[in-house]
This record gives sequence, structure tokens and C-alpha cells, in this order.
Amino acid sequence: MDWTRSPWQFTIQNYMDVIQAQGFGRAFLNSIIIAIPGTIFPLLIGAISAYAFAWMKFPLRNWIFLGIVALQIIPLQIALVPILGLYTMLGLNGQYAAVWLAHTAFGLPFSIYLLRNFFAALPGDLMESAHIDGASHVRIFWSIILPLSVPALASLAIFQFMWVWNNLLISLIFLGDNPQNAPMTLIIANLVNTYGNNYQVLTVAAFISMALPLVVFFSMQRYFVRGILAGSVKG
Repeated sequence: MDWTRSPWQFTIQNYMDVIQAQGFGRAFLNSIIIAIPGTIFPLLIGAISAYAFAWMKFPLRNWIFLGIVALQIIPLQIALVPILGLYTMLGLNGQYAAVWLAHTAFGLPFSIYLLRNFFAALPGDLMESAHIDGASHVRIFWSIILPLSVPALASLAIFQFMWVWNNLLISLIFLGDNPQNAPMTLIIANLVNTYGNNYQVLTVAAFISMALPLVVFFSMQRYFVRGILAGSVKG
């Protein structure tokens, strides 16, 4: 044994091996293409729906909201088989639209629940003053509600982005037959078969995969606690 040789050998070769692995760079881009719309759509649709439940009057409003909240306890695995059959009939399997729609549908119940509670906690006098001044619901939503709801929106964006970015099951079900659109979760799962004994290569791949979510989290962490507490205390 060579006692003069240091046991620590710092190298970036593992990173080079992962980056040069077949399809890894494309998979990183695919993950971004999937994660951005998969985060924006639930936020936008959820915010509009939450405003309706918080400040608009329509029949069965509370019962519909209760039904949406109840959807959060239903495991998404139950819905995958009928959704897969529907996608097959519509020819959406293997396309980005398939995972966009799936992530939006599964993310909406929590999105509506969180944002509705936050919107309902805003001062009612502010809404009444806006209505008296002639502002429509659309104007109130875009000019008053959204600017005041940045903490809640940022918190929800962190949750949704991380869930979409790290989700393997939905991508495996709906994109499994199209490797050109496969995200990083699928590629890393395939790397396990290729580099099963090289744990250092798999560790590097996992680190690269979580780098962007960490950037997103730390860039919006100042809103995180405020948004979650404000959206869960009142309602």
C-alpha cells in the first residue's frame, strides 16, 4: 500500500461522464420544458379559481370548494389508468402536452385550496372600495389581488416546481415511449442500469438534477414561510 498517496482525489471526470452520457443534456432541457408550463398553468388557473371561490357569489360555491379540497386525498395512481386510456384515444402519449395537463390537473386542488384561503384573508374593505370605484372582477384580480399575493404565489410555485421537476411516475407513464421528450428523472433511472456499480456517477447525476430546484428555492425562500402561514391560518 502506498502511504504517500492521498486517499482524496478531486476530479470533475464524473461530471464529464454524466454530461456526455447519451441524452442527458437533452433531458435537462426537457425537464425545463416540462416544469415551467407545469408550474405556471396550475398557478394561473388556480389563482383565477381561488379568486372566484373567495370573492364571487355563485350557486353551490362552498360545496364545489369542498369537493376540490377532497380531491387532495385521492392518490394520483388511481387516475393514471383512465387518463392513459384517454390520452391514447386522443394521441397525446409521448408529448409534452400530456404531462402538462396531468401536472396541472393533479396540482390544481392544492393550488386552489392554498390561494383561496390567502385571498379570503385579504381586507374586504379593499374589494368594496374597488367595486365602488367601478373596477371589474378582472381588474381587481390583476391589479389588486395578484400584487398582494406574491408570498402565496411564490410558495406555491416552489411546491409545484419541485414536484413537477422530481416527478418520475407521470413522466414514465406518459412519456415512456418517447425518449426524445424524456426528462432527467427518466434518464437518471436509466443510468442506474448503465452505471449501477458506479455510485459516484449516479451521485453526480442526482446533484445536477437538484441544482435548479435549489436555485428556485433559495431565490424565493423569503416568501416561503409567509405565504404558507398566510394561506393556512385563515379561511
